[in-house]
Amino acid sequence: MRIKYIIVSVAVLFLFGNVSAQNKKEVALQAKISNIIKKMTLEEKIEMIHGNALFSSAGVPRLSIPELTCDDGPLGVREEIKRFDWASANWTTDSATFLPNGSAIAATWNPAMAHKYGVVIGEEANARKKNIMLAPAFNICRMPLCGRTYEYYSEDPYLNGQLAIQSVKGIQSQHVAACIKHFAANNQELNRDSVNTLVDERALREIYLPAFKAAVQQGNAYTVMSAYNKLNGYWCSENDFLLNKVLKNEWGFKGVVISDWGGVHHTVAAANNGLDIEMGSSGPYEQWYFAKPLLEAVKSGQVPVRTIDDKVSRILWLMYHTSMSTNHPKGSIATPAHAKAAYDIASESIVLLKNDAHLLPLKAVNIKSIAVIGDNATRTFASGGYGAGVKAKYEITALEGIRSRFGKTAEIKFAQGYKASYSASKTDAQNAGSDQPDQTLINEAVTLAKTTDIAILCVGSNREYESEGHDRKNLDLPFGERALVNAVSAVNPNTIIVIMAGAPYVLNEIDKSNHTIVWSWFNGSEAGNALADVLKGVVNPSGRLPFTFPVSLKDSPASGLNTYPGNNMTADYKEGILVGYRWYDTKNINPLYCFGYGLSYTNFTYTDLATNKKAYKKGDKITVSLKVKNTGAVAGKEVVQLYISKLNSSVLRPGKELKAFKKIMVAPGETAAVSMNIDVNDLAYFDIKLRKWIVEPGQYKILAASSSKDIRQMASFHISR
Repeated sequence: MRIKYIIVSVAVLFLFGNVSAQNKKEVALQAKISNIIKKMTLEEKIEMIHGNALFSSAGVPRLSIPELTCDDGPLGVREEIKRFDWASANWTTDSATFLPNGSAIAATWNPAMAHKYGVVIGEEANARKKNIMLAPAFNICRMPLCGRTYEYYSEDPYLNGQLAIQSVKGIQSQHVAACIKHFAANNQELNRDSVNTLVDERALREIYLPAFKAAVQQGNAYTVMSAYNKLNGYWCSENDFLLNKVLKNEWGFKGVVISDWGGVHHTVAAANNGLDIEMGSSGPYEQWYFAKPLLEAVKSGQVPVRTIDDKVSRILWLMYHTSMSTNHPKGSIATPAHAKAAYDIASESIVLLKNDAHLLPLKAVNIKSIAVIGDNATRTFASGGYGAGVKAKYEITALEGIRSRFGKTAEIKFAQGYKASYSASKTDAQNAGSDQPDQTLINEAVTLAKTTDIAILCVGSNREYESEGHDRKNLDLPFGERALVNAVSAVNPNTIIVIMAGAPYVLNEIDKSNHTIVWSWFNGSEAGNALADVLKGVVNPSGRLPFTFPVSLKDSPASGLNTYPGNNMTADYKEGILVGYRWYDTKNINPLYCFGYGLSYTNFTYTDLATNKKAYKKGDKITVSLKVKNTGAVAGKEVVQLYISKLNSSVLRPGKELKAFKKIMVAPGETAAVSMNIDVNDLAYFDIKLRKWIVEPGQYKILAASSSKDIRQMASFHISR
């Protein structure tokens, strides 16, 4: 017995000795944090967990703990504003890089582009001495009218997760905290601060939470922002299930939960149910829920001191990874390298929707005149509407980009074509008529288009029309643009439609009457150059749609089931797990453009799809291989998408679900060998009754596709019990 005891003791010492060595820094850090907290008064602790200005919370000067500073970020580091109001601080050193919007990043289908985005954000945040960037935002695009779809990524949890992981890693590589948002089920702007979203746990687990889980567990996100809405009856800022049970306990989140600005409703519930810092837009700060009222709640025993200590510990942990970290980078802002990153992202995001006449790429040598038409040709997108914008150091418009790429060999003329008179700050009555065509401007555009070899028609949306704080009323293109498109297309057969927007629109008539359609986005400081290079063929388009474009709004699940915007401030997510392409596939509804769709200037063929085995069990890894050949004459990037379909499922499953993807460059005539891994555990569904993940045994299909509708190869495999 004595010998066995010694052997076990040595084994335990060896095992835990290694664990201790691996976590030595973390153990030392926690000891340091505990020592600091012991020196703090209750009042000092309370000061640290609520805002003391618009974008900061207090430190403890006597203990050399600085303020915690943050800034808006999805499109880049916003301009400096005054400490206590939203007016510009009028700095001359805060011009930043305007980065492509969230759905543009998603359209790259390239996690490396998300990482580039994150690194730029982190470097520019450091240059401005910001500890937390309120980015990335990646709520699921549940319904296409949402005013913040342009900020968010896609309709698919796996695509969102892979991009979010790299975005977070990029930001935090610069010792700046990423703040992932908005947690959770914040899928509409209309009534966002009062709506109660009813989402069953299976839909939560399979659709709305996976990207957050990935960003926390694989991206190691330092901060999370709670959403404005209620989820299943409880405000997200005081939702015990979300913040304590799932985020902190189940996922092991070590960082800080920050409220959205003004998104706190109660003191005790928020404090006890997982919120760590209350932020808002106005004072008096000492009257906020987490200020004097929280101090009194602690003194009266409603909130334990240990709960306050946990919040402060998390904040200090965050600081030691950001502002108080060793070897903290100095940062840089609006550099040529950042411009190049913005260009790279933009050029990979542009989606070629239609090229029936093979008008693209344009052969500059044959073109002597180009009419560039549309307000969006000269409009910038770095700011506008409500929400975060960027004081861009520069922004290349479409007209500027086209002139720079074609102006030496062709005469380029501009016509406005339409008035973009909508303003996010105006009422519906004040905006009345903004959707009507301007016949005078249309006539001018038609007159010009008749005289040129090529007409490039720049239409779409802008940052006023797609904005935080409100949703669109319908999916029609705004400003009477359809009349403009019809008129110009009728007089010039070589018309290219370029649509700049961040969310789906109904394009049925434009698709029927035009042979060449390009989708761009709110695409950053280098948008015009990236667009022109795609038109010219310097860049072969490789963007793929991150969400479905329906034929009509009623085809989308939230509208089809009449669950948007909700009744009596309650939005019942009746579609459950059938969001986006999952709905269209399962209900056999044909969209105009499907999820993952996008054309190229070349063609690809898929062959030899295979799995490394024919049978798997829970915990195994499926290795999928195939070959992709570029059968065209130019190099191009293909997005290989792997979907999984469960045959004869015992529960409702979507027709297929994206489980892996890879973007590859293939030279003309060359064949690329592609390999991807899928964990069998990731094929599970969430059983609501058992409240656990179930990997269902049986037969499965793996679908290698160029889009959710373009299935190129299929293979089968079996999962045993």
